Amino acid sequence: MNVGHDIATVAALLADGSRARMLGALLGGGSLTATELALHAGVSAQTASMHLARLTAASLLACRTEGRCRYYRLAGPGVAEALEALTVLAPKTVPTGEGAQTIDSLRMARTCYDHLAGRLGVLLTGAMVRRRFLLPRRREFRLTPSGEAFLEKLQVDVAGARRQRRAFTRQCVDWTERQPHLAGALGAAVAARCFQLEWVTRVPDHRHLVLTPKGRAGLARTFAVRLAAPTARGERAAMSATRARPSPGAPVP
Repeated sequence: MNVGHDIATVAALLADGSRARMLGALLGGGSLTATELALHAGVSAQTASMHLARLTAASLLACRTEGRCRYYRLAGPGVAEALEALTVLAPKTVPTGEGAQTIDSLRMARTCYDHLAGRLGVLLTGAMVRRRFLLPRRREFRLTPSGEAFLEKLQVDVAGARRQRRAFTRQCVDWTERQPHLAGALGAAVAARCFQLEWVTRVPDHRHLVLTPKGRAGLARTFAVRLAAPTARGERAAMSATRARPSPGAPVP
């Protein structure tokens, strides 16, 4: 196995700005058509088709056909985690106008493929680590018996997550917070439960999430994490966590 050559091959694919924008548009875990990805990348349909063929051949993207449409998505959570990690290394630019608002929204709460990321994902992970529900182990977390009981009481499908053919608990370094958030099958299960509880909602065609009033109350009650509500004047939203002493039992929403 020529590791240097393999890294160079993937790096060459990501070095093209159009291909990088296509991959970024899919980081939320959804599927998009070639036409939609061409718009995201700002290229013609013919150029997009060429880029998508190369990304699919390199197993960075998966494609499925429905009728006359082809839908593309990231090939798996490992691709999303690699892209998120690369973003940590990327040079930082100072966005302005609409770009700054988008970055602020992504920094607050977003999806990284199928798990929670941004300040929200980092704070939830930190809360579970402080309560020793999760124990950091190199590049992963270990779910403790008390942590499993806590999540099961919250009706997170822990058993279903264990059955999946993927990493159970991964540490994914958050590119905006520079700290790890919970990824892997368990991270996806926690995110799915947050959506079921209507604690967070998706924004159409965007990766960032909206934290609902029900979500702020539920997170404070369940994880002892308090998140500031956005200001009425639409100013830059801020999040802060209080390390309040958690209640001894695992709360049920």
